[in-house]
Amino acid sequence: MDAPWGLSIQVGQRAQRVRHVLLDADAETARGLIGSVTGPATCVKGFLAPDVMTPWFSPAWEPTDPGFLMAVDLRPSAVRAPRGYSATTETADGVIGVRILTADGELAARGQVGLTGAAGVFDQIVTEEAHRRLGLGTVVMGALTDAAIESGATTGLLGATVQGRALYETLDWKVLAPLTGFIHQPVAP
Repeated sequence: MDAPWGLSIQVGQRAQRVRHVLLDADAETARGLIGSVTGPATCVKGFLAPDVMTPWFSPAWEPTDPGFLMAVDLRPSAVRAPRGYSATTETADGVIGVRILTADGELAARGQVGLTGAAGVFDQIVTEEAHRRLGLGTVVMGALTDAAIESGATTGLLGATVQGRALYETLDWKVLAPLTGFIHQPVAP
């Protein structure tokens, strides 16, 4: 949903229910948003360095791990799931989800891409601990990329963690800006 400061995304996870993304918000607009937040697990992120954003937040907000806004021109992928794994793709409400399953049906990796015009916003790319270092993150990204291209996307965008950045750079993604975030964790009375 578009808002005066940028975008609001209903993430729906216990640790992060809502994510507000500051696009071109000035400090006053950002502080207005931050001051209006009362619920826990609300995240505010911006494409600014931590030293710029930190003064906007009270002690009820905790910084998230450092991140990076990354982008790529989407190209078809030839990557396939390794032996013993299979990929499934589902689309609902403009969001494409990919799941990599073991032969027993156990979830090994997953991710999703939201489509917005010519851009695909990649999110929640996760490989389960027992299945790491097998190339499954690359498989998820390849399947998401192919599905996004089939839906008309030409550019990929994502917010990367420090660890994720390494994977995405091997796939030709480029860092555009820092991505600084804070989670609202109010102290219970």
